[in-house]
Amino acid sequence: MTTKTEAKEKVAIVTLGCEKNLVDSDIMSDLIDKKGYELVSNPDEATVIVVNTCGFIDAAKEESVNTILDMADLKDTGKVKSLIVAGCLTQRYKEELMNEMPEIDGIVGTGDFDKITDIIEKSLIGERPVYVGNPVFSYEDVSRRKVEEGTYTAYLKIAEGCDNTCTFCIIPDLRGKFRSRSIESVVREAQQLADQGIKEISLIAQDLTNYGFDLYGERRLANLLDEISKVPGIEWIRIHYAYPGYFSDELIETIASNPKVCKYIDMPLQHSEDAILKRMRRPGRQRDTRELIAKIRDRIGQVAIRTSIIVGFPGETEEEFERLCDFIKEVKFDRLGVFTYSQEEGTAANRLPDQLDQETKERRANILMEIQREIAAEQNGRFVGQTLDVLIEKYDGKNDIYIGRTPFDAREIDGEVFVTGYDGPLGEKVQVKITHSYDYDLSGEVV
Repeated sequence: MTTKTEAKEKVAIVTLGCEKNLVDSDIMSDLIDKKGYELVSNPDEATVIVVNTCGFIDAAKEESVNTILDMADLKDTGKVKSLIVAGCLTQRYKEELMNEMPEIDGIVGTGDFDKITDIIEKSLIGERPVYVGNPVFSYEDVSRRKVEEGTYTAYLKIAEGCDNTCTFCIIPDLRGKFRSRSIESVVREAQQLADQGIKEISLIAQDLTNYGFDLYGERRLANLLDEISKVPGIEWIRIHYAYPGYFSDELIETIASNPKVCKYIDMPLQHSEDAILKRMRRPGRQRDTRELIAKIRDRIGQVAIRTSIIVGFPGETEEEFERLCDFIKEVKFDRLGVFTYSQEEGTAANRLPDQLDQETKERRANILMEIQREIAAEQNGRFVGQTLDVLIEKYDGKNDIYIGRTPFDAREIDGEVFVTGYDGPLGEKVQVKITHSYDYDLSGEVV
């Protein structure tokens, strides 16, 4: 058995895809560390590489395969003895990966990554293990995650899987049915993250507002937010993937009144037009969405609302796209992500008639992003002259400037604040008077 003193292997985890994969990689990192292996961030230094893949859409699958091949090159040119592949791609294509990519020394699916150290050990003695079973991993008993040093924000998965049947999505097949974690389990993990220096918790799930219904018989996201806010050290709590269908008045009130909950709502709508939403099998209709957004803005006041939109869904006409553009111009989302529809095998939408060509989809995405660029610049301009809390996360030595985020901006997907007049440590929350705004970013001086 490998022990702490005997271990010589250096393990690098390369994470692709969504934030949920980052959480899974943190859990694998802790298991690997406990087993006695040395974790390294640079694959060039590793003797074992784990690639945590995404298999959601074609572009993600292509990136995953290319990354696997890039890491496989290190088996010839570097020190790498073993290449392990984990994540959604393995859950979806285990036979193809093992048969067509001999460079792979072992694979693990989305329900079995707690066995990562067993897989590493077996691969190092010449076996080629395959651990891909039911995609149902229990996050209830996760003992610990090992987050990257110097990180002050972390994603926390409060549920896994999905019960929705959106016609464009393969996630239920890759991650299983919707499963909430207990409030106690989530709070325990939040405390462990705080103990590692985490200041901001971003809650994630496939359907955040549905949290708790399967476990408690009622939706308990508002209650969960209140409980996490009691954890010492956690200063910001952010919500992602909050579907509009179950966005209750209680939840709005909690966001408005709890000072630790960021006035930031990530609400994936995917489209504005009822006919397309019906073909997508998305709950809710445009009128309901308008009423909900108006209620949120009226009750919370200064709040950043982010959404994601899919353009080029099968059958989307020019008229429907123009009405979508009008909807975006009218509602003025603070943050917006635009995606072109990807025709994926195994999904109901793959079989729909009137599939659009890629050129049309990309043209529509570019039009919508240009509309949003102007809206974002206008929305950002409102902050000039205000004093905002900013979490300082980076230092740019070349320009002698610190970089952080406001409560209205999520890590990596939203804008940043360029801060002058600060000379303290990273990871601190400071007050910054905003002096300039740009399309997506801000700059200001410490008060």
